[in-house]
Amino acid sequence: MSTQPVWDIRAHELEAARGVLQGMVPTGLLQGHPVELAFRFRPAAQVGGDFLDFFWLDKQRLVLYLGDVAGKGLPAALYGALAAGTLRGFHKSGVTPPALLELLNQRLRIRVFPEHYCAVQYAVFDASSGEIRYASAGLPPPLHVTATDCVQLDGAGLPPGLFDGSRYETFTAQLAPGDAVLFATDGLTDARNAKREEFGTEQLVKVCARHRKESAETLLGLIFEALDTFVAGAPQHDDITAAILKIV
Repeated sequence: MSTQPVWDIRAHELEAARGVLQGMVPTGLLQGHPVELAFRFRPAAQVGGDFLDFFWLDKQRLVLYLGDVAGKGLPAALYGALAAGTLRGFHKSGVTPPALLELLNQRLRIRVFPEHYCAVQYAVFDASSGEIRYASAGLPPPLHVTATDCVQLDGAGLPPGLFDGSRYETFTAQLAPGDAVLFATDGLTDARNAKREEFGTEQLVKVCARHRKESAETLLGLIFEALDTFVAGAPQHDDITAAILKIV
């Protein structure tokens, strides 16, 4: 019988889980004509339930998706690994964003885990037309940063894993050179300071509008600087994942 302390085993398992999850997050920025893409991943616990990926589907179409699992810690991380792994199983098939989320929902409903589901957004940017098409399922709508303003786009849908037969719709936006789109889990806007005030969408929009001419990486850094200033060291209660796609 092993005499290894229980806490050592748990620490080892957490480290292993962290390694698996890190392997499911991109390792660096995406740069090169005609886009740049930057991201941040900030878990609330030792392991997080958010996930993110992006890749070129072909020479013209760039795919980006992110997700947020209900809960946090190791259970959420394991469910996030399941959801992200399921997406990876068919995301290069070229199906439309709504059809892909419907497939994900079907798979997650085959074996239901009580109290677990995940909010997801799946987007495809066509570099030849400048159009981005996306489906949204439970995450805050993306923000469109233009040469003159920052506006919240449309986006609604039930998180996959909740109900059988969920259906999703396609949302579109036309991007011009210099435009950017911010995708983020609700941990960003729901972050609170010591007074329990939320960072909120309105403040996020102001930061994006004020720094709309910056690169994707710089703008994302400024957003998180504004967030850290606002929360002023208050405990983080939810995972935060954000990505900015900018047309250069």
